[in-house]
Amino acid sequence: MTAGGRGRALTPPCSGAQPGFASRLAEHSALRRVGGDRWPARACAPERPRAAPSSAEPTPPIDRMMLMRLNMRLVLVALCGAVLVATLYWGHCGDISLRPTVSVLSESQTGLSEIECSINGEYSVSCRRDRDQVYLPFSFIHKYFEIYGKITNTDGVEKFEWSHSYSKVYHPKKKYDPRGTFTTFENYNVEVRDRVKCISGIEGVPVSTQWEPRGFFYPTQIAQFGLAHYSKNLTEPEPRIKIIDDGDKVLENWIVSEDAVMSREYDSEMKENVIRFTTTDQPTSQVRAKLNISQDFVLSMDLMLKTNSSVTVMLQNKDKKETVYLHYITSNQLIYAQEDHIYYGIGVEQKWRRLTRDLIIDMQKGWALQDRPKRKSPRNKFKVCGLVLSGAGSVGSVRISSSEHMFHFFSAARWLVSSQKADGGWPVPARRRLAPRVPDLMPGWHSAMSQGHAISLLSRAYHRSGDPRYLRAARRALGPLDRPPDKGGVRALFMNRYVWYEEYPTKPPIFVLNGFIYTLLGLYDLHYTEGEHASSPAKGMFESGMLSLKTLLPLFDTGSGSFYDLRHFTLGASPNIARWDYHATHVNQLYLLAGLDPDPVLLNTARRWEGYMQGRRAAHN
Repeated sequence: MTAGGRGRALTPPCSGAQPGFASRLAEHSALRRVGGDRWPARACAPERPRAAPSSAEPTPPIDRMMLMRLNMRLVLVALCGAVLVATLYWGHCGDISLRPTVSVLSESQTGLSEIECSINGEYSVSCRRDRDQVYLPFSFIHKYFEIYGKITNTDGVEKFEWSHSYSKVYHPKKKYDPRGTFTTFENYNVEVRDRVKCISGIEGVPVSTQWEPRGFFYPTQIAQFGLAHYSKNLTEPEPRIKIIDDGDKVLENWIVSEDAVMSREYDSEMKENVIRFTTTDQPTSQVRAKLNISQDFVLSMDLMLKTNSSVTVMLQNKDKKETVYLHYITSNQLIYAQEDHIYYGIGVEQKWRRLTRDLIIDMQKGWALQDRPKRKSPRNKFKVCGLVLSGAGSVGSVRISSSEHMFHFFSAARWLVSSQKADGGWPVPARRRLAPRVPDLMPGWHSAMSQGHAISLLSRAYHRSGDPRYLRAARRALGPLDRPPDKGGVRALFMNRYVWYEEYPTKPPIFVLNGFIYTLLGLYDLHYTEGEHASSPAKGMFESGMLSLKTLLPLFDTGSGSFYDLRHFTLGASPNIARWDYHATHVNQLYLLAGLDPDPVLLNTARRWEGYMQGRRAAHN
């Protein structure tokens, strides 16, 4: 029916029960639309519809009660909605530093919008905005602020690790001992560096490409190579050794081709039983040992080869089954590589030598020599599968071990003795360019760091062997440290007063810090080795240098790091800030010296500089 001529006919719902909240709400809305008219309460009986009452009939009491309950429920719904909205709004408006980390990290990215970030008005970076917060890409932060970070996963939980420095500080566990490890060199692996072309097959020391791509013998690098192996020998477990053939108790079952000859004889020079072999020029003519050795890859043997002879070692990738051939040949050529064949010259002299090679390093350097993509070669992926003798010669005491540290150490010591000039120096045969307004150092210049490292190594060689040649060479090495650069030396003066041993003896001097400290350690090592009553000037030179260091050390402090040198002072050039690995070297050196000298400037500076590596900064005004 119509209500007052303004409504329309309504049919109440029927479900066999009292109308639910939704039906009451719809009914209430319909009642409001008809301007105050009310429907009476009704029972649900669809099989007997009855006529609707007229508008003149009074509203029954039960209908009014239903409307009151309906209104109360509407009020409760409205209050709940208001509380929910207020809670969400308060959560977003609160200070973000007080909000739980989870709420920030788990927030849906739908709330992030792209925004352009102008960097000092010079260029722009695409960033993301979340209300009043702006997020910059970490790749930008890494480059701009020299900050480092990576995503890690621990027990299935990912997190981002942030660090201001990529280097590590090693706190000395005891006072520095000139007979013990050299600073933190047990952590050095000189031969794996990209600027090491290879380990020479003749001298057994690294060949550097640092300033000359063709390669040269760099005294600093050779001394570091020896000192690293000396330190590893003191800190690592005893090496694993697999004897292949010692001519006595362990005899390998060598496979001899029909046109080859092999015999076992006693050699009076070597005082051991050795293998004599001869093969023809045919590729199939050989004396071969079939091996299956994994894990250890340092091959050693006593060897004497005649012209056009070689020893070939076969390495096989256990996964890919590909084979790499390492040929050690009678030649003076340093290294040559073609595909999977890598050649090292071991000299042409027909004399006994001890050949010791890290096979994995030799393989890696051969691959690096070729214009091929860099290949990964983890040691656990390879095995030694064969050893081949070709040509004519003698072999004895063949073994494979996990390391031969002392052999490498004494290889470096022998090179230093044989290569030292009459003036006590080891000239660097490469041109070195340092700064725009400084003349280049031409081939033949000396380095205080080379002299200091060499003295440290030779002092230890004398301690281990008792051979006086090493001590004499160490004493001669003091000569260039006590001469100015214009007389072939490395001794400079700061403000015409404080002595400084220059790693790079430029004119004017630039006062490199880390090389100077390494030189001081060499002087200390020699003084300690000689004893208190020695006549050499090592002790006085060390003490003069320490005075200079403690006086000038504040000049190297940037307030957030350290300077590599003082070129900004002597040249008026831009400062040369030490990158983090050099800064960490400064810190390690100062901690070590603090154990030798009680002056608090050393320890305090070391602690402050270590703090810089953790993001601390000097206070500002």
